[in-house]
Amino acid sequence: MSERITFELEPADTMRLANLCGQFDEHLKQIETRLEVDIFCRGNLYTVQGECRPVRAARRLLQSLYPMTESEVLTPKLINLHLQESGVAELEDQLVSADSSPEVTVKTKRGMIRGRGPNQKRYLINISRHAINFGVGPAGTGKTYLAVACAVAALQNDEVQRIVLVRPAVEAGERLGFLPGDMAKKVDPYLRPLYDALYEMMGFERVATLMERNVIEVAPLAFMRGRTLNDAFVILDEAQNTTREQMQMFLTRIGFGSTAVVTGDITQIDLPRKSMSGLKHALGILSDVKGVSFSYFAAADVVRHPMVQHIVEAYDAESKDSGED
Repeated sequence: MSERITFELEPADTMRLANLCGQFDEHLKQIETRLEVDIFCRGNLYTVQGECRPVRAARRLLQSLYPMTESEVLTPKLINLHLQESGVAELEDQLVSADSSPEVTVKTKRGMIRGRGPNQKRYLINISRHAINFGVGPAGTGKTYLAVACAVAALQNDEVQRIVLVRPAVEAGERLGFLPGDMAKKVDPYLRPLYDALYEMMGFERVATLMERNVIEVAPLAFMRGRTLNDAFVILDEAQNTTREQMQMFLTRIGFGSTAVVTGDITQIDLPRKSMSGLKHALGILSDVKGVSFSYFAAADVVRHPMVQHIVEAYDAESKDSGED
């Protein structure tokens, strides 16, 4: 049953209201996407429309976030954490389970791959529905692994003709110096995580055969300029290390019949200090573009060793205390 609720947030402070909405209304869009509701605002008057339970959850969330705007700057990461803590995850489980979209699963040597928890399930559904998708969050949340699983599933189901895996060749705060070999061998270290995921899902021999036939292509981002990718599943990994120009270049490579997934962690940017991350920039300017989905992950979504979740939480807490973005 649908419902429409209108309420006011007091006091009517312009700066605080802007803080709540976020740049280009990114915070409101994030809540809308997670809860499948529509949010309209005029000044401090808010209207939420959608199914009854999500509408009421969105109202409670906005009312709980607004007092925080007086003392701190809200970020997408903070919004995501409050979505998790407010019981929204349970509601999302119900939304996902009630969704008519088929669940994305891939059979591998280690069994069937499927989303764990509401964020991963929603991520998979978003990828199945949208041409361009962003997966943003800390290490170990399955952003790249699930994207590769979707690519493998699409190839196996003849939905695409090839898989293209892309990564910027940026060193993680280190100087590796001269790397021997031809161009392929020089960029291999940067692309190893993508190879590992493919080998696990398809087996070494199958991947090697498809790479020889150019059905699977693994390439550094710099090689994408001037290309148009039709009928392909394209994944850009470690996108926080792209520049604004590189991100624009990549997104405009997408052709007919293609799906693109962009993954990254905006807390681990290895670009020079004066360079703007293309991922952070894209999250702001593309929030209102139809056909683009955004999936956000938090420490609670980490599926690696339990210690990884604690480590992510510790670094997040330290960054918050030091006032870092």
